[in-house]
Amino acid sequence: MGRALAHALLLSMVLGCSAVFMDLLLPGPEEPVVNVAVVFGGTSYPLHIQSRLSPQSFLDMPLEIHPITVIVNNTNPSTLLTQICNILASHKIHGIIFEDNVGTEAVAQILDFISSQTQVPVISISGGSAVVLTPKEPGSSFLQLGVSIEQQIQVIFKVLEEYDWGSFTVITSLYPGYNIFLDVIRSYTDASYFGWELQEVVTFEMSQERSDSRTQRLLRQIDAQVLIVYCSREEAEYLFTMAEEAGLVGPGYIWIVPSLTVGNMEVPPSSFPVGLISVVTESWKLSLRQKVRDGVAIIAMGAASFFRAHGYLPEVGRDCWTPAGAPATNTSFYRHLLNVTWEHRDFSFNEGGYLIRPTMVVISLNPHRLWEMVGKWDKGVIHMKYPVWPRYGSSMQPVVDNRHLTVATLEERPFVIVENTDPSTGVCVRNTVPCRKQTNSSHSGNGLVDPYTKLCCKGFCIDILKKLAKTVKFSYDLYLVTNGKHGKIVRGVWNGMIGEVYYERADMAIGSLTINEERSEIVDFSVPFVETGISVMVARSNGTVSPSAFLEPYSPAVWVMMFVMCLTVVAVTVFVFEYFSPVGYNQNLTSGKRPGGPTFTIGKSVWLLWALVFNNSVPIENPKGTTSKIMVLIWAFFAVIFLASYTANLAAFMIQEQYIDTVSGLSDRKFQKPQEQYPPFRFGTVPNGSTERNIRSNYPDMHTHMVKYNQRSVEDALTSLKMGKLDAFIYDAAVLNYMAGKDEGCKLVTIGSGKVFATTGYGIALQKDSHWKRAIDLALLQFLGDGETQKLETVWLSGICQNEKNEVMSSKLDIDNMAGVFYMLLVAMGLSLLVFAWEHLVYWKLRHSVPKSHKLDFLLAISRGIYSCFSGVQTLASPGRAPTPDVTANSAQANVLKMLQAAKEMVSTASVGGSLEQATRTIEDWSSHSDRLQTTFSLRTPQLVVQNSTGAHRAPSSGPAPPERLGRACAPKGAPLGLPLPQPILVDSRLPREEKWRGPNEYVPHLHHLLKFRGGCTGDEARPGFPHLLVKTSPGGDFGEQALMGNHIGAPLPPPTSPRDLPPP
Repeated sequence: MGRALAHALLLSMVLGCSAVFMDLLLPGPEEPVVNVAVVFGGTSYPLHIQSRLSPQSFLDMPLEIHPITVIVNNTNPSTLLTQICNILASHKIHGIIFEDNVGTEAVAQILDFISSQTQVPVISISGGSAVVLTPKEPGSSFLQLGVSIEQQIQVIFKVLEEYDWGSFTVITSLYPGYNIFLDVIRSYTDASYFGWELQEVVTFEMSQERSDSRTQRLLRQIDAQVLIVYCSREEAEYLFTMAEEAGLVGPGYIWIVPSLTVGNMEVPPSSFPVGLISVVTESWKLSLRQKVRDGVAIIAMGAASFFRAHGYLPEVGRDCWTPAGAPATNTSFYRHLLNVTWEHRDFSFNEGGYLIRPTMVVISLNPHRLWEMVGKWDKGVIHMKYPVWPRYGSSMQPVVDNRHLTVATLEERPFVIVENTDPSTGVCVRNTVPCRKQTNSSHSGNGLVDPYTKLCCKGFCIDILKKLAKTVKFSYDLYLVTNGKHGKIVRGVWNGMIGEVYYERADMAIGSLTINEERSEIVDFSVPFVETGISVMVARSNGTVSPSAFLEPYSPAVWVMMFVMCLTVVAVTVFVFEYFSPVGYNQNLTSGKRPGGPTFTIGKSVWLLWALVFNNSVPIENPKGTTSKIMVLIWAFFAVIFLASYTANLAAFMIQEQYIDTVSGLSDRKFQKPQEQYPPFRFGTVPNGSTERNIRSNYPDMHTHMVKYNQRSVEDALTSLKMGKLDAFIYDAAVLNYMAGKDEGCKLVTIGSGKVFATTGYGIALQKDSHWKRAIDLALLQFLGDGETQKLETVWLSGICQNEKNEVMSSKLDIDNMAGVFYMLLVAMGLSLLVFAWEHLVYWKLRHSVPKSHKLDFLLAISRGIYSCFSGVQTLASPGRAPTPDVTANSAQANVLKMLQAAKEMVSTASVGGSLEQATRTIEDWSSHSDRLQTTFSLRTPQLVVQNSTGAHRAPSSGPAPPERLGRACAPKGAPLGLPLPQPILVDSRLPREEKWRGPNEYVPHLHHLLKFRGGCTGDEARPGFPHLLVKTSPGGDFGEQALMGNHIGAPLPPPTSPRDLPPP
């Protein structure tokens, strides 16, 4: 049993081991393998590379790579073709990697032809075939990691544009592709907005068999500093040797070549000049192994993409003898190679087989005979190191150069205008010159040493500089000074542009640099190219007058004399003359005449004179005396003259005068004695300039006052002028005239239509005894004679604003001009509201709170006196006579009141004797003789009914009449409520005064009620303080048969309780 178990265990172990062994022997699923052929030239292929190109070198690829190394030693086309075709026939090649250095152009052409026939992708990794394969064969799958000649020329032109090298000469050999090179150059020159100038194209055969003397003669005829060359490496060695002998090699000349001419960068030829510039790809420093890996990665990534899409690798391996006809799989595989990303780098190709967005670098040959990167082109933007040619050593000191100048300048519009570069491209736009400004940082983001910030300069002086460079034949660096302004001695050291030239950091300084004696002692100046001097700028008046402008026609003293003294004195004079006039106010009171005459008071005198000044705008009362009238006429004549003068001056003050030349020059009293002005005159300038120096030397007191008003810049000064913080700004006339012409709204103006004091000019500063001075002077004089300077002045120095002296522009008066009048009206309305509130407060509150005491009688007397002064004196009736009612409603009512008064007088006289009947008859007889009165009574006025129980014409009353309903009459419109009115009159006089009151069978008077007029009054209540007419109802009247009885103030009278309560007769 145990032995059987042991045999079973042994059998199971044997079977298990055999199963494992069979698994190892049986093949699994086949892994996809990509076969790549790597073709090297015989001279460029190092032997140690062969051991590294194994499948283990590409383990990081997405698919397994099987590299096949091919070494080409013979350039015979038939031999090369046979060799490559044999490899394609013996291996299933998915792609070919070609190391296309200079000298392998024939191999590149053969591979391009094979690719067009077999559709096998070919990738060149060094860019040597970029020229000969432009364009490539139709149907070819040849891709290049190098850049095309068009892309190189694009970067070359960006370098030219970066440094404003607009004029250049092209030198070419007969090397294949030179026609394409010239065509691209001409297309950029014609289509660009930069304004390129292709001076000359020189094409000749560059070989040792050519006559050296003839070559040098051609080179000496070249009159350009920038030279672009197209030739092979061997031809370039010969060219530079001849150019050095012809004197065209040195810091003053700039040579630019494509990558084709550079060739192998490890060992540059000895004839290559220092400062030679070229454009290559960013892989120029990569090793050969790294370049091969990039090419293999493109094939591997494309194959992996094809495998993921179709599940298999494309069928390749068609040899050169198979009939033509591209399989669809091969065409699809080529499309997968056109858009590849590897190690965060974009390998996207266009239809021509070149990279769509290549990264290129600008290299230059330094003094150590090494290629140095000085710029980088990435995504359409170029970043350059200053300077691009090795003119500076480690201490940034310039070397001696007879044709290249370092130029210092300073920003000041319109002579030098500084702008930023185009944010999208990083280059300067047309008509601007690249200029640099020193920065604190020494390293930029791309690793380049960049102690400067790139800016763009333009302006009047920049155009002069460009014309000088073209005429005098020099190139230049342009930079902005950062240690000051134009130039001034600070602690014994010159700063600014003058300091740059004096200490030989710059060969030339150009800008708004004024020529003066102090600067001329240390530097040389050219002839002036702009006439300037010292000018004064002021702000125009905007035409808006102050809120008190309506008072400005007269001085404050005149207004005080007019309304305080003249008006008061004349008013008192007129009142005095009228007071003592025989027919005047005083004589009327003292002569014993009947009251009711003229009541001309001092208040009415003031109102009269005020009305004459303001065209009778208030109710007035004229005096009666002759002397007073003459005085009033004289015042009226005075008022006419006063108003006419005011109107004329007001019109002049309201005109919108744009400006007035209030300053005549630097010797003006406002400048020399500014403290005597009120307020003190404020003026200043920009310090550390020739203007301040001139003022400090000639006007020390003026300089002392203006120091606290000096401005940091011209722009700050213009802002201060517009805001009213500065009254005048003193500066260079050329700058101020430009600022005045370009000012928005034309609110600034130079005095005297641009009047200039201390006339001088702007010049170009050069080092002492500079050999450039004579040539520059002749060129500037030529520009003046040819009108070039005038053209530039028209472009840069003129503006739309005119600077005509005493220019006046009138326009409509707006709300700002009339603000003072509206303010005065608002103040008057406010005071009126205060008086209104006080009046109501006194009448409704304070008047009742004051206790009734004889101690306050003097206040009442003063109040009545003031009221009488301004309103006139009311003549009071005598105690025995009823006052005459002042009724102006209509003549009928006046006649009725007169009749009532006459009746009362008749009753109260002794002749009547208390006979009511005789009074009634008299009234009736009087009414019968007046047709108008009779008609009026029948239409408008209630009849008068006088009741007597014992009269001949009336039946005695059978009893007391029923009480009448009380009504009220409206007060006449405009009648004052506080004036005393006549007492009510009762016309019922049946009982004598001496009779006993309310005896037996004695008559009790009927209740009389108020007359109700048709004047908008409603209700029958009696309101206190309103005049009313007491009436008694009787049949037959038009107004409800109401008989008019008299006037009454307040409520109707109650029945009298005793004879003493009856009103006096």
